[in-house]
Amino acid sequence: MARLRVLTPLRVESLAVRGETEVVGMGRARARRAGASLASRLATDTALALVGVAGALSPQLRTGDLVVPTSLASETGDDRVALPSATLLANELRRTGVRTHTGPIVSSARFVRGTGRAALAAGGAVAVDMESAFLAAPLAGHPLAVVRAVSDTSDRTVVRGGLDALRSLRAVRGPLQRWAAACRPRDLLLAAPRSFCAGVDRAIEIVERALERYGAPVYVRRQIVHNLHVVTSLESKGAVFVEELDEVPDGAVVVFAAHGVSPAVRDEAAAREGLTVVDATCPLVAKVHAEARRFAAKGMDVVLVGHRDHEEVEGTVGEAPDRIHVVADVDEVETLTLGRGAGVAVLTQTTLAVDEAREVIDALRGRFGDVAEPPGDDICYATQNRQDAVRAIARRCDLLVVVGSQNSSNTARLVELGHREGVRTELVEDASELDLGWLAPAGVVGLTAGASVPEALVDEVLATLGHLGPLSVTEERVADESVRFSLPAKVR
Repeated sequence: MARLRVLTPLRVESLAVRGETEVVGMGRARARRAGASLASRLATDTALALVGVAGALSPQLRTGDLVVPTSLASETGDDRVALPSATLLANELRRTGVRTHTGPIVSSARFVRGTGRAALAAGGAVAVDMESAFLAAPLAGHPLAVVRAVSDTSDRTVVRGGLDALRSLRAVRGPLQRWAAACRPRDLLLAAPRSFCAGVDRAIEIVERALERYGAPVYVRRQIVHNLHVVTSLESKGAVFVEELDEVPDGAVVVFAAHGVSPAVRDEAAAREGLTVVDATCPLVAKVHAEARRFAAKGMDVVLVGHRDHEEVEGTVGEAPDRIHVVADVDEVETLTLGRGAGVAVLTQTTLAVDEAREVIDALRGRFGDVAEPPGDDICYATQNRQDAVRAIARRCDLLVVVGSQNSSNTARLVELGHREGVRTELVEDASELDLGWLAPAGVVGLTAGASVPEALVDEVLATLGHLGPLSVTEERVADESVRFSLPAKVR
């Protein structure tokens, strides 16, 4: 835990914050002198927080709102400082009930009015002050947070809004203490492989190439992969995500997602007038579909180990709905009723936990005797590698962070594996969902990401943790992945 030092430009702001503070003075010159002085005399385990008032640039801000900047810069573009942990502090402040925003703050050498504010707002800043960037520039070696309360807007002056701002500053002490408690040196164990697998890379490239070849919009049935950031990025390029084909107009281009579809969906698409279909089904999922058809053609009962509501399972069941029986766990094996087919075969969803899938298969063998399996594992190489990587680091961690979306099966299995290994494990969509309470006691953090997660989201988590104190990163690699799948002819 770092020692918290709260700084304010003015005495009145210090009184509002309450508790021990240091008044550094108002304006660019005083802020720069204070920053240089602090950098030369403070211990490295000191966390600094600059607290004061600011003027609104964004029309969304009201007097009394708090702003926690994600970055700082002077109005000339100098003294740029990134503050990656801002969202974590902002989350703590929101829990106090005060309206809190994040975004860039710009610092000016003078009080900015009217048209001057409009020019600064055009550059993307949400608020303006007279100290933050100037004070922060020399303090790169310390965890730093900035909290500014809005004292004036385009229609409310400092005289009228100043009291609103000072009242809001009363709420910041507790969240700042919790932020400082999470500021500490850390070791980070970075699991590898992590993030995109070959099937996900292929699916995203298919959508991007379809947009290049056919132009927007390109329709995608269901999420192309289970990650919100990937979907949002593709939407910004012109992809339109739909649940079913009846939402796709005649003559359009539609992409089938990586999780695969049933023959009924393919037949529906083929019957549509002028519909151009591009299939992004992962080849490893297509392999399971082929196995289902092969076993069913032999008259066998096929037991599919997986989750009934997952799109991959829905597509596989559609290959032979009268022959395929879905079970999720050992308990369901005990109640399973099969027909009098020509034997029993077992397949698995590609994104299951390896250990749990084997337990279910063993239970099937115990109940039905000889059970046929495909010549190769159905659980994909990427799923297994990411689980092996988590297993390699989990027991050395105080906290395991898994980056991924709630609806991602392979990501959920990583979380479950962490729990089984006995480490506190938390799933986050991105760095903004990290919690200071998890981080405060964690001297060793493990980090991984599901197979549908962009590596950039992992980098954001690393940057956030690095802003909370010295971070020693060690990558633990259990396998090298060189698999690459070819693209469909329609987008080559």
